Amino acid sequence: MSETDGGITRGRGTDSREVAPEALPPSATFERVETNGIELHALVAGDDDAPPVFLFHGFPEFWYGWRAQIEPLVDAGYRVIAPDQRGYNRSDKPGAIAAYAIDELAADAVGLLDAFGYDRARVVGHDWGAAVVWQTLLRYPERVDRAVTMNVPHPAVFQAFLPGRPSQLLKSWYIFFFQLPRVPEWTWRVGDWWGLRWFVDTSTSPETFGERALDRYKRAWSRPGAFTGMVNWYRALVREDAPEPPTWTVEPETMLIWGLEDPYLHPEMAEDSAERCANGRFEPIADATHWVQHEADERVNDLLCDFLE
Repeated sequence: MSETDGGITRGRGTDSREVAPEALPPSATFERVETNGIELHALVAGDDDAPPVFLFHGFPEFWYGWRAQIEPLVDAGYRVIAPDQRGYNRSDKPGAIAAYAIDELAADAVGLLDAFGYDRARVVGHDWGAAVVWQTLLRYPERVDRAVTMNVPHPAVFQAFLPGRPSQLLKSWYIFFFQLPRVPEWTWRVGDWWGLRWFVDTSTSPETFGERALDRYKRAWSRPGAFTGMVNWYRALVREDAPEPPTWTVEPETMLIWGLEDPYLHPEMAEDSAERCANGRFEPIADATHWVQHEADERVNDLLCDFLE
């Protein structure tokens, strides 16, 4: 059962049967939203007239990566909108690598605000979702009330940090591996997605992603064109030049949450990133890795509810 409202098609959708019922509040629906020339699939939960919070996931997740945050944010009085970003799960998967350039991804985010009728919103991102949030802050600061990024630095900080730190180059090995044509797609999906499961399992504690959650992820990874779309984010990062923004200073109030045990990114970049914000707040979490919203979900939820208020 579905209904169409402008550029948004609403309905419970099949995803509502693919997750544990306790992961979703009763108000949750799944919608297809027109934005920036494509359609994105999104979870929407909470009262229509509540202030909006957009949650942008990273690699290799989809909207389900926010399962521990959705209900607490709804209970705190927000309308939560968590899209599958382009290339992921049920969203459109353009074929060209250029379609995954960072400016296109930020335009997707702003297009979502337009589709739902919001001039401004609170935005939260983890991993690649945080990169989208940073770019939105730099390109469209007037559209952001306040922002939260998790375990990805300000782009200028990463660009300055990467060449001079061989250890960071080693931590970022997968970025270069993903530049190969077809090889990542083949090697990482063999053996029931052994490669992607290894990537996740070796960077966090064993109990963070249980078999039930990994089954959800495998279904998302297995959708036609999905893994190539996911990898194309990394290919575009290297191959597509992003125009310099009007300023590298982030004006909207921004909080950086950072799991200090991140095996992929040096924590020094988090403090440097906070200094790039006119009003920045740095919240380190000592016992969490890159997957901070899963491993320290209660702490992250408390920080989000406090900061977004």
